[in-house]
Amino acid sequence: MPALKNDRYLRALLCQPVDYTPIWMMRQAGRYLPEYRELRAKAGSFMNLCQNPELACEVTLQPIERFDLDAAIIFSDILTIPDAMGLGLHFETGEGPKFERPITQLDQIKNLPVPDPEQELRYVMDALRTTRKALNGKVPLIGFSGSPWTLATYMIEGGSSKSFTKIKQMMYAEPEALHLLLSKLAQSVALYLNAQIKAGAQSVMIFDTWGGMLSHQSYQDFSLRYMQEIIANLDRGIRPESGTQGYVPVTVFTKGGGIWLDKITGIGSDAIGIDWTMNLSDARTITNGKPIALQGNLDPSVLYAPKNIIDQQVEQVLTEYGAGNGHVFNLGHGIHQDIPVEHVEQLIASVHSRSKRFHQ
Repeated sequence: MPALKNDRYLRALLCQPVDYTPIWMMRQAGRYLPEYRELRAKAGSFMNLCQNPELACEVTLQPIERFDLDAAIIFSDILTIPDAMGLGLHFETGEGPKFERPITQLDQIKNLPVPDPEQELRYVMDALRTTRKALNGKVPLIGFSGSPWTLATYMIEGGSSKSFTKIKQMMYAEPEALHLLLSKLAQSVALYLNAQIKAGAQSVMIFDTWGGMLSHQSYQDFSLRYMQEIIANLDRGIRPESGTQGYVPVTVFTKGGGIWLDKITGIGSDAIGIDWTMNLSDARTITNGKPIALQGNLDPSVLYAPKNIIDQQVEQVLTEYGAGNGHVFNLGHGIHQDIPVEHVEQLIASVHSRSKRFHQ
């Protein structure tokens, strides 16, 4: 593989010096881009895009070809593991993901297989291999998975939820059953991410989208514990003191998880993603003295604003983090599908130009 031409993102994750703050965006390959919408229409369905390695590669590269981003993230979905377990994932227009066979009882959990990443999920690995080659060292490639808790919410609720009553019922009434499911998912995610690393991912991320709806103790028992277990089983190499040298950093992101930042710092990740509800200065104070980078945290809705307001908001985020290394600029969650493309261009240019003085 060719050497990286731009490794700022990886260096920032390792709290190493960079000349400006690197930026990528959650959901940067997706519906806000006209070229994505065109390709999605040709493919016929979202799952056709995900399960075709060449098309997934094309979608991954679309924002990299259009914008001066500092990392690419493989185009896929967080629900690939439950789908590979046989739950029958499908997407209904306007309603999001649905499972034909949601989890309702212990016997189902006992019978769930642990997917082989190079068999049932080979299309993801092929997409990573194809994309890593196509990038030709331009920027690093990020792999990812949903967290066990987040995957379990979809598997038990049967799709998206606002109240999460079904999984919380299991959590309080049948905790042993839920722990068995989460343990099986943690094993599956670790295998999945290790296979992604082997296939070419240069950084991996765990998305804990729904951890923030848990109570304080439940978050530690049913979400954080299993992310820590995954990280302990990742084959990411030995963290270097300088340079990246083949090491694969891991980032964890719990939406709404800023209140647990002090707990998250102890699970072994290299970086922590935070959303817009937490001040970066406060977050940096909590992680002070630990070699942990912070990723975030612009409110995605800022990108609806005029360009001068985008500049002001970028300045605010950069100032909150302050001078020094260890910051990856990102949105506090995924980009909205109706954001103007020119506003994304403004965001990236603003981050690159305005952040230079924080790294002198």
